[in-house]
Amino acid sequence: MGKINGCLKCLFIFFNVLFAIIGCVLIFGAVKSSAVASQMSSVGAPGIGWVWVFAIGVLAISCLGIYAGCAEKDLVLKIFAGFMAVGLVIMLIFGIIIVVMRNKIKTNFTSATAEYAEPLMKDDGFRALLDGLQQSAQCCGVASAADWGNEIPESCACSSSGYFGGGCNSKPQGASGPDKVYGQTCGETIFLFVDIFFKIAMGFFFGFAVTALLGLLVSLLMIYQIKRHDSSGGASIAMKGF
Repeated sequence: MGKINGCLKCLFIFFNVLFAIIGCVLIFGAVKSSAVASQMSSVGAPGIGWVWVFAIGVLAISCLGIYAGCAEKDLVLKIFAGFMAVGLVIMLIFGIIIVVMRNKIKTNFTSATAEYAEPLMKDDGFRALLDGLQQSAQCCGVASAADWGNEIPESCACSSSGYFGGGCNSKPQGASGPDKVYGQTCGETIFLFVDIFFKIAMGFFFGFAVTALLGLLVSLLMIYQIKRHDSSGGASIAMKGF
């Protein structure tokens, strides 16, 4: 029999194979998300460089864990446990950063100013997104209708008979477009969509932190089993010992 309990070893290898697959999926996702990286960074969201590092790290550490479980080597398991401890700290740090960044972006959108909206409105993709959102969300501009400059789109057109939001305002002086525009801005509505990604990211990082903690505890238990096996002169470990 091996040095490590068979059920524990199989469970350990299974979860490392699972996370190796997750690492491959993350790499695939990083490739596909390259197209929208520039738009996300324009609103203050982090780039995808860290996604590549994280995905490759998950894949590499999972492969190390698979080897450690199969080889039943004390040194390899100690290295894996070290990575789990470091990973736990890193995941907690990233989770806290995401929380802080989410609060910052929420403040920027909910109390948006013309200075904050100006760089966003220079992006054609963002303008198209905002134009499509305004009619359904009954809002206009990020900070105000003036964000559109001298050409207010028809999606900002407001009819008081069918609008129950912040009221209808007159269009900015000197601008072309509908005479009445939505008084409510789109900052909060946009943040609701952005917030979905932040909530997923927070669940992701804090979930991986818990997983890293469990991986650390299991690897320490496996190290203990190997040491006890070696100290007992190679006697097998019975299930009742756990």
